[in-house]
Amino acid sequence: MTAERTAEIGTADAGAARTADTLTLEHRPGRWIANWDAENKEQWESAGRSIARRNLNWSIFAEFLGFVVWQLWSIVVVQLPAAGFKFSTNEIFWLISMPSLVGATLRIPYTFMVPRFGGRNWTIVSALLLLIPTIGLGLCVANPATPFGVMLFVAALAGFGGGNFASSMANITFFYPAREKGWALGLNAAGGNLGAAVAQLAVPIAITLLAAGTVNLPVAGFMWVPLILLAAFGAWKYMNNLTSAKGDVAGSLAALKEPHLWIMALLYIGTFGSFIGFAGVFPKLIKDYFPAFSSISVGTVALSLAFLGPLVGSLARPYGGRMADRMGGARMTVAAFAAMAVITLTMLWTLPMKNFWLFLFLFLLLFTASGFGNGATYRMIPIIFATSSRAARSGASTHTTQRLASSALGLISAIGAYGGFIIPQVLNASNTASGSYTSAFYGFVGAYVLMLAVCWFCYIRNANRNAMGHV
Repeated sequence: MTAERTAEIGTADAGAARTADTLTLEHRPGRWIANWDAENKEQWESAGRSIARRNLNWSIFAEFLGFVVWQLWSIVVVQLPAAGFKFSTNEIFWLISMPSLVGATLRIPYTFMVPRFGGRNWTIVSALLLLIPTIGLGLCVANPATPFGVMLFVAALAGFGGGNFASSMANITFFYPAREKGWALGLNAAGGNLGAAVAQLAVPIAITLLAAGTVNLPVAGFMWVPLILLAAFGAWKYMNNLTSAKGDVAGSLAALKEPHLWIMALLYIGTFGSFIGFAGVFPKLIKDYFPAFSSISVGTVALSLAFLGPLVGSLARPYGGRMADRMGGARMTVAAFAAMAVITLTMLWTLPMKNFWLFLFLFLLLFTASGFGNGATYRMIPIIFATSSRAARSGASTHTTQRLASSALGLISAIGAYGGFIIPQVLNASNTASGSYTSAFYGFVGAYVLMLAVCWFCYIRNANRNAMGHV
């Protein structure tokens, strides 16, 4: 055998060895995993799927608690008068909206924490950070003399829970192959969103359970401490870090230059922003419009029906994505905005009837429409960046457009979350100016019509012309 032939065989053997190595997961200290390749079907079926599922389960639980903490103040504020606090309506709306402002802002840096520290490690840290706003809330509401500035600062710390969404979604993205990524991210998002509903259901029950006709408001914060500790322990014990999880700051900067990012961010403010914004103010609106139904006695406990809003909105989200697969995300988004505008108008025009059950029914329809819109709008983003972004039109590779789409998803989710701040503040401004929320709701109707027109013009009217296809 010639030396050249021997070298060729040696090179081939080395290549085969490298290929074999990539199929073998390497478990390192600190629960790090090397050689992770979710797109490798053999690795995925033999070991990857079970590892990914275990990480997804604990990610959902941690993110669920993040949403719980993010929304705690929405239900606590309506109980403050019963606990002896005397805050103005303007101050109440600031307590409602501040967590959303901070949470939306934190979503941007949280996106890059998983590549920097590891998904498991950051889940532990981000879960433990939730102890600060929950314990802080319990201490603050125990004393009616607590200054408003202190209350507002502690409410702002609840924004830690809003930031969790971005890091949780970024982490799960690395674990799943493209063919299963949508379903995994949908479960992660829906599980987190349900936290808003559970908080609004559980807190009124807990604070009145043993309070003998009053409210034990500190329980609203302290009751979540054991679950937060459990989430941190579960992440430490069962989750993993991936050496292959790399940050993409360059991709994020490139995505910011794409006009479609800003168009989709506007649309997502209308869908997810409406969901999280109305979830925050719904208990307050019920108390202001129908005070007799703000708290419904069931035996020795009180129940707020406000939890039904974020519940139906969360459950509708995955179905919005599924219907978008069939009908097109742009068409579903337009339909969602049309429904939201009509439902909001109907709610306004029927308010003089003073019928709580009709008001509740219409608001649940509004939450449902926003949930469908969430799923449909989010589904549009990767398709748009693959077909109509500047990079795609200039002939960029599929890998490049996927990087842009991944970065855009994180940025758009952050921008959309600012709706949770905008909606309470617009309602507050309307109430301050006119003593009514009516002007704000008409403003929301106008915004939905505008967003409908933008979506139709950009993604339906020109669909054939710009080859966007079934967006």
